[in-house]
Order: sequence, then structure tokens, then C-alpha cells
Amino acid sequence: MTNFSEVPWIKAHIELYQRDPEQAHMWDSTPVGGPGVLPTLLLTTRGRKTGESRPLPLIYGKFDGHYVVIASKGGMPDHPAWFLNLEADPDCELMVGANHVQAKARVAEGSERARLWKQMAVIYRPYDEYQKRAGQRTIPVVVLEPVS
Repeated sequence: MTNFSEVPWIKAHIELYQRDPEQAHMWDSTPVGGPGVLPTLLLTTRGRKTGESRPLPLIYGKFDGHYVVIASKGGMPDHPAWFLNLEADPDCELMVGANHVQAKARVAEGSERARLWKQMAVIYRPYDEYQKRAGQRTIPVVVLEPVS
């Protein structure tokens, strides 16, 4: 399994988020073949095997007061490690720009999933292609609900 936090451009984005969160928040994806500036947050999960903190930048949307991310893994047939970590422990931390947010993750289902998927596909059009590429795997739509 690939450790995505070690992929050079992802590692650079994590480091940028830790150094300059406002710049990292609205991330220019064009140098890595993306469509332009995208809103990103830094999701930190607890490793389900190691218990270690695992930060990863993800494209997000904010709807109904919650943050939404897509567990696409580029349309691969298996779920990303960060999603498996959230299944094991839904408590997580977000950095949205300079704002630190404690959150609890849940998977959207049914009509909520369909609505949020459409909204996220407006933000990042490749999600629809990723779902086709994923075959039988339904890509999870993850709602990150802030907790006090």
C-alpha cells in the first residue's frame, strides 16, 4: 500500500499547510496536473495500526455547517488508508486554513450522499470519472462534523 503522505507533492502540501496554512488552504493544483485552485483542508486521523497521527491534505466542500471530503483514492478499487482510519476511529482533527477544528466523521448515505456528491463534483469534476474507474466500489462521501 502506498503511503500517500510520502508522495513528493503531497508531502510538500502537508509541509506548506503546517508552515503557511492560509496559502495551503486555497491550493494551486496546476503544477501536478490539476484544474487550478482548489479548497483544501488538512485532515489528521489516528493510524488504526500504529496509533500515530496521519495528516493528509484533501479537497473539501462546506455544506450545512459540515466539511465534506471524498474517499476517492483516484478511483482505485480499494478505500484510502485515511478512510479506513476514520472507520476505526471517527474522531479527527482538521486544519481549514489557520482554523483548527475537532471533528467526528460519518459516511453520508442515500439522498444525502447523492446531493453531497453532486456538490463536490462541482468543486472537483474528476470525481465522476473516479467513480466509473472504481468499478464496484462505491466511493464514500465523508461528512466531518465539528465538535465542541
